[in-house]
Amino acid sequence: MLRSALLAASRSPSLRTVVEKLPPTRTIIDRFVAGDALAQAVAVCDSLVASGCRVTLDHLGEDTLDATQATATAEAYEKLLAALKETGLAANADVSVKLSAVGQFLPADGEKVALDNAYRICAAAADTGTTVTLDMEDHTTTESTLGIARELRADFPWLGVVLQAYLHRTEADCRDLAGAGSRVRLCKGAYQEPASVAFQRKREVDQAFMRCLEVLMAGEGYPMLASHDPRMISHARQMAERHSRRNDTFEYQMLYGIRPDEQQRIVTRGDTMRVYLPYGQAWYGYFMRRLAERPANLGFFLRALATRS
Repeated sequence: MLRSALLAASRSPSLRTVVEKLPPTRTIIDRFVAGDALAQAVAVCDSLVASGCRVTLDHLGEDTLDATQATATAEAYEKLLAALKETGLAANADVSVKLSAVGQFLPADGEKVALDNAYRICAAAADTGTTVTLDMEDHTTTESTLGIARELRADFPWLGVVLQAYLHRTEADCRDLAGAGSRVRLCKGAYQEPASVAFQRKREVDQAFMRCLEVLMAGEGYPMLASHDPRMISHARQMAERHSRRNDTFEYQMLYGIRPDEQQRIVTRGDTMRVYLPYGQAWYGYFMRRLAERPANLGFFLRALATRS
């Protein structure tokens, strides 16, 4: 019930206005978002890389219904990639792109616009010496996103994609994408989905996650385990050992601001740890989904409101 309410709130313009005006909001957002501006994101990226982590940067934005804005988002990624190249951070950085932010939902030729803009971003990444990962959104976009990914991989075989374990289809998608050179970020899923397409109970989702991860670990690709769950992290390491994987053939991923001590422990033991680092002004939907994912995040938010009111 709470998760459903928070996910519904993430789509509410009126509630967004209320949350943005709360005095402590900026302080709380700074825990999860690297700032509004590119320079702030690059500075945080530099700090994380210096600590031994790798980074994937997300210029926040989604559900773009304006072609001009979609183009502006692609240009923002080009500027980000140029900054990563200039600062020498590219080797330890990746960028995460939501196709909805670059035109996927435009009423006319949305998929073509998204493909063209994503191609621009991938070309800039190739010039920079880094990679791109396509984020996954709600289930209605899955087929479109994977179709665009297939087209992009013809020229950019290193392109990464995200798969969400709670969808019934994902185990089959993992088998399709477990080939040599394939980069797949596996997460549990952060959207409210119907029972017809997604597992609903936590235990079912956890079991689906483990089945999908087993497929990826047994394959020839590069699995990216996106989880903060200690059990999943422990199981992933056991799987890697069982499949004789070196620690440079897979990686762990966590969100910026969540379990930073664990992130450092993973780095210290010699494994690859990548931090998902969002930045930009369109932070509201991202922030509300983070609250929905973990009750501890909501508790943190409410305690901050109480102490700042």
